[in-house]
Amino acid sequence: MAGHRQSRKRRYITWAVAGAAVAAGAGVAAQASMAATTWPAQKTFTGRAFDTCAAPSLSAMKAWHTGFYGAAAVYVGGKNRGCSQPNLTASWVKSVSSLGWKLVPIYVGAQPSCQSGSNPEKMTASTAASLGASDGADAVAKASALGMKAGSPIYLDMEAYDTTNTSCNTAVLTYVRAFDKALHAKTYRAGYYGFTSSSAKAVATASDKTDLPGNLWYALWDKHNTTTTDWPWGSKQFTNHSRAHQYMVNSKETRGGYTITVDRDAWDAPVAITG
Repeated sequence: MAGHRQSRKRRYITWAVAGAAVAAGAGVAAQASMAATTWPAQKTFTGRAFDTCAAPSLSAMKAWHTGFYGAAAVYVGGKNRGCSQPNLTASWVKSVSSLGWKLVPIYVGAQPSCQSGSNPEKMTASTAASLGASDGADAVAKASALGMKAGSPIYLDMEAYDTTNTSCNTAVLTYVRAFDKALHAKTYRAGYYGFTSSSAKAVATASDKTDLPGNLWYALWDKHNTTTTDWPWGSKQFTNHSRAHQYMVNSKETRGGYTITVDRDAWDAPVAITG
């Protein structure tokens, strides 16, 4: 994911430096703020997905609908989103959905102050809660405007950071909880993208699971198309279709005459409800 804002070399450096659970029902039962709400049925996809910086053209999506990939991740918003999205409209969402594509909404929210690199929006201990709430509300608005309905997940993109920095890590978890509460208030499911060595690890190993995401998309570039055999945490965490695995990055692929550089994902988790 970071490669959509950083070079591949930079991604590996960031990942390496940063390295120095929810149970059944996509975490619904374990998240108190969701317990009293009647939720739309979850739409789940199990198979191979791809993510790329800018949503491809409709023609490219038609050409790429060969069966190799069944889902595509799209960046619906966030001040740290790296690419403009000229193709990503409500009409595009409707059209690609009618082709059979499943869609995964990603939101690139505030990044931690201890993270290397510069970002337009960074959180601090004093701003984490308010930024999380406002970004969560914005994520819902952006997804809804694209025709992604209540019950859909929104995956918060948190890039690698130094989780040994206690104050920074606490700020991240505060931000994530506020973001998720804003999603739950509008009946959207909470997902999270992060690295197994840092940002995903922080969520998966947090002792207090309150308001943390119920769906975890972990970056581990081992080229293994699986969400189970390389899962690095407890086997009972994020079960019942709540895991996704980004297993390969910067793969330049041509299908039907259209060449796109994508990241590959093994998917067994919620996708957007459209149509």
